[in-house]
Amino acid sequence: MVVTRFPLNLGEIIHRGNDPDAPALIDLGGGSAPRTYSFRQLDQWSDAAARGLLARGLRSRDRIAVASANRAEYLAAFLGAMRAGLVAVAVNVKLTPAGLQYIVEDSDAKLVLADAERMDLCPPDVPRIGFDGEGKETFAALVSPGEFQAVRPEPRQPAMFLYTSGSTGKPKGVVLSHQSHRWVLEKRRRSSLTVRQRVLVAAPLYHMNALSTAHAALAQGDSVVLLPNFTVAGYIDAIARYRCTSLTAVPTMMAMILQHGELLRGTDLASVSDIRMGSAPVSPGLHQSIRAQFPHARIANVYGTTEAGPIGFGPHPEGLDTPQGSLGYPHPEVRLRLSGIPNPVAAEGVLEIHSPALMNEYHKLPQLTAKVLSRDGYYITGDVFRRDENGFYYFVGRTDDMFVCGGENIYPGEVERMLERHPAVQEICVVPVADEIKWRKPVAFIVPRPGASVSEREIQQYALRRGPAYQHPRRVWFLDRLPLAGTNKIDRNALSQLAIAKLASEPRQISEDRETA
Repeated sequence: MVVTRFPLNLGEIIHRGNDPDAPALIDLGGGSAPRTYSFRQLDQWSDAAARGLLARGLRSRDRIAVASANRAEYLAAFLGAMRAGLVAVAVNVKLTPAGLQYIVEDSDAKLVLADAERMDLCPPDVPRIGFDGEGKETFAALVSPGEFQAVRPEPRQPAMFLYTSGSTGKPKGVVLSHQSHRWVLEKRRRSSLTVRQRVLVAAPLYHMNALSTAHAALAQGDSVVLLPNFTVAGYIDAIARYRCTSLTAVPTMMAMILQHGELLRGTDLASVSDIRMGSAPVSPGLHQSIRAQFPHARIANVYGTTEAGPIGFGPHPEGLDTPQGSLGYPHPEVRLRLSGIPNPVAAEGVLEIHSPALMNEYHKLPQLTAKVLSRDGYYITGDVFRRDENGFYYFVGRTDDMFVCGGENIYPGEVERMLERHPAVQEICVVPVADEIKWRKPVAFIVPRPGASVSEREIQQYALRRGPAYQHPRRVWFLDRLPLAGTNKIDRNALSQLAIAKLASEPRQISEDRETA
């Protein structure tokens, strides 16, 4: 089988196969009714966007910010900007207005493309083009139909900025090149002999998970069903209405779906053959619940970072089955090591990644760039991993989530993995609370599996039987769902604030320590 190579320009990578009029994009968010675009139409629209942007006097490597909910114009503008040799900047629209403005200003954007909801939130001194409405300063007026020859990028030429969430400080602009993410799309491409997929994307396009998934689908001839945002009812309806075969989500999104048993029972979900979840580990309880709901789907838990790309792990070269809870074996073109020590048979440490998808730098942050990129080209993730004797990797927790309890280091992820084995637990998040004696103590928020019954004391006793005493949660609260942050990850900050409020309002003290001081 002959495999054609992708174009060098990342914006030009749209499938141009034997059926250019097949549906490429079904947009459920950009208008009053769903809009469908063929591969030919999206290709031409992206060319028109490139021509229109350059006609405004923009020059190579100028930054163009996109501040919008998911919609077709978002992808056309993003692809068009890259075709023109400009740099597309994805703006996190779930940040505060100040956070949104910070990204536009920090990126030195020369132009902002925005939907109606964000137009007035953008800095007034930066020119703005609206995705909605009619008139001179709208996207409809900007685009200039006609053929366009995409710019041939130089090695490591920036294609896009993706900003980190800013949950622990100001957002950081991750500079990604055409070269790096062309490699990602090459590696994610399936054989041309496989059946075309219909991929449902509900996560925000300013996040690597959704953007890379949508781009990969368009590159290999799959259709994208694009939701403006995630709601349980909208997500389930889109699966059935458009016969989606591939779902992408974070674990909490799937847990929220499973809470709506009556709606699921009344919906035909038989089209789903593939479910990919990233941004957080999938608990055994959640995995079992998803398997029961989607018995014929392949379920994968994947790991990636904005700085080093979405590809790090794959199958074992000797055909060993990936154990439950493992993210897999290192991809053959990616080098991994733990805390800078590449050779121990089994070890635990901070994961470092050497990948063709590696970022160029953090925008205007040379000292921080030097801190996270080693001299020999590894990205230091800040994620603690364990590697077993067969070379499989397991996520343990974030170094910046780690806290000290009575002199002992606690990784919330480690406690969560232990408690997730309880048959009544579907999802869990462990956060620290202040303590006068121990400095910090762990507490837990749990979403029970549908139909399960479990008590706070039962969870605490389970933890004490299976782990060090200092790890057991001193309080356990049960929720219908865990809150999500702007990137659809669990919002640990919100849960920390909720724990403080609950402790202040509940008269009884947190459980007595059972460990030795």
